[in-house]
Amino acid sequence: MAANATGYAVLERRGVVAVAGEDRAAFLQGLVSNDVTQVREDRAAYALFLTPQGKFLHDFLLIESGGALLLDPEMERRADLLRRLKMYKLRSKIALEDRADSLRVVVAFGAGALAALGLPEEAGAVRPFGGGVAVTDPRLSALGARLYLPADGLAALDAVGLERREVADYDRLRLSLGVPDGGADMVPEKAIPLENRLDALNAISWSKGCYMGQELTARTKYRALIKKKLFPVTLDGPLPAPGAVVTMGDKEVGEIRSGLDNQALALLRLADLEDAAAPLTVGETRLTWQTPEWDAAGAA
Repeated sequence: MAANATGYAVLERRGVVAVAGEDRAAFLQGLVSNDVTQVREDRAAYALFLTPQGKFLHDFLLIESGGALLLDPEMERRADLLRRLKMYKLRSKIALEDRADSLRVVVAFGAGALAALGLPEEAGAVRPFGGGVAVTDPRLSALGARLYLPADGLAALDAVGLERREVADYDRLRLSLGVPDGGADMVPEKAIPLENRLDALNAISWSKGCYMGQELTARTKYRALIKKKLFPVTLDGPLPAPGAVVTMGDKEVGEIRSGLDNQALALLRLADLEDAAAPLTVGETRLTWQTPEWDAAGAA
């Protein structure tokens, strides 16, 4: 199905973790990359949990709902996030809860999806929906909405005329826009946020105080240390496996990340793109790269 399909899909690769208690905002403020004080019941954010060296560990949306901050880490890695949060709990008045069994993460996307949910196109807007909440994706409104719904909440999506789709339909949209998805595109403990354009996806506050990995993230930005960036690529040939080496002639210039059909993401060296003397290839497959429209400032 085309990247412009409209509907909703259950995003089973994401789960929900709740941080409740009176210190919840202050606790997360010292750990994650975005400004938690700006998260309200009508305003969500996208944030990162980094290593002290500023490398990627987890990404998630942050939503205030029912007296708790909800995070949606990758389902298979949520136990790791909970473990790391518990390490820093100390005397903070918070309670950590795994809600993956009680809340589903759902994406709604395509033309008319936001309007059907009563959401504006303003990234990060939140409203109640279907016994849970619906959020205009705070990374990029073109991605549509993310919803956190109880088990019976899917009926509300059917009621507003949205048709159930496969997650692959959402991924076609995501890949066409050049948006990375957690560990599928960013290797934990190795990936650098700015190489993956996460600053342009509203993941980082440059004005808040210290957080885990803040010093090195700021240094990377202000000293212009980025040598690679993530690009959406169109494929002419078989889909390469994640991690496959991208070459220009006999020179290695990058790696493939996630992909589907004739689209993929690739981490490419900027200097090689500026002086491209030969086509980019992975085996028999030729790649055509482009800069995402939403990150014109980060063009190669």
